[in-house]
Amino acid sequence: MSDLPDFKFDLEEAKGWSGAAGSARQHTVDEFPVSTSFAAVSMRLQPGALRELHWHAIAAEWAYVIAGRCRVTVIAPSGDAEISDFGPGDVWYFPKGHGHSIQGLGPGECHFLLIFDDGRFSEFGTFSITDWMAHTPPDVLAANLNLPPQALAKLPKKEVYIVQGELPPPAPPGALNRALQPSQRNHKFRLGAAPLMSFAGGTERLVSRQQFPISSTITGVLLTLEPGGLRELHWHPNADEWQYYISGRSEIGIFGANGKYRQDEFGPGQVAFINRGFGHYIRQIGSEETQILVAFNSPDYQEISISSWLASNPPQLLADNFGLDPTVIGGLPQAGRFIVAT
Repeated sequence: MSDLPDFKFDLEEAKGWSGAAGSARQHTVDEFPVSTSFAAVSMRLQPGALRELHWHAIAAEWAYVIAGRCRVTVIAPSGDAEISDFGPGDVWYFPKGHGHSIQGLGPGECHFLLIFDDGRFSEFGTFSITDWMAHTPPDVLAANLNLPPQALAKLPKKEVYIVQGELPPPAPPGALNRALQPSQRNHKFRLGAAPLMSFAGGTERLVSRQQFPISSTITGVLLTLEPGGLRELHWHPNADEWQYYISGRSEIGIFGANGKYRQDEFGPGQVAFINRGFGHYIRQIGSEETQILVAFNSPDYQEISISSWLASNPPQLLADNFGLDPTVIGGLPQAGRFIVAT
């Protein structure tokens, strides 16, 4: 059953950047060709390690913290700025071009996912501040920063990317500019504390533009499937779907029209990509619950589940469509089930 392209990628086994202070593994459309609308990075920072000041020119960044704690700084073109701490279950969103940094707070490693809304984006093509300064004439830099040239002699000669720094203080310190106005647009959302939608076979937490106004290109979902849980047959009319498996295992079957179908199994650290409009299901496998981080490349969440669709039609129409006895049709669900217990 391989009429459709491979829709599975092992992100935690991907090549990337690794050093004493942290690591980053990524996929772009080059490594994962089907994922045209998303690129992603699995990043880890040791306590005090700093993902240096940088920005992304072609993609917005939506992030989810899996484990540990980090502190993030961000500035918008308006000059508004924000310094915030993040922990497990927290999300941030930076529109393209917003300057930012990420630093591990300890006590242990911080692990988070960075999801970008353009499959062509590469984390290793980021605009980093040390790279920029290393290529700027020293006299220009000295004049711009109001420092004597000799004070700049020890600046890095190339991009540091992730550098080991001092462990930050427990409370976020003030910015160098004491008159800086705090951001009027919150870049942080606590997905792990969002309203829980419970179903027979699992749960869902959702964050779209409605709950998190700054997130103008991505909707996120934290999906938990209990053992035997089935996210019923459905499709998304307005968005591609990207999944990262945090824990547990599942089977996905994808229908791409005209008899095209593909099925695969997924486990921790692996990524799935499902094209917009493709019918699919997610079936939990094994005795451990499965937790999946899901991203959609639209700020507004839409889905149509098969049980809702069938229930919206007259029974005789369904009997005619499927060639079944009307008494059989009477046993179909009367409403959407979303996550089924099997």
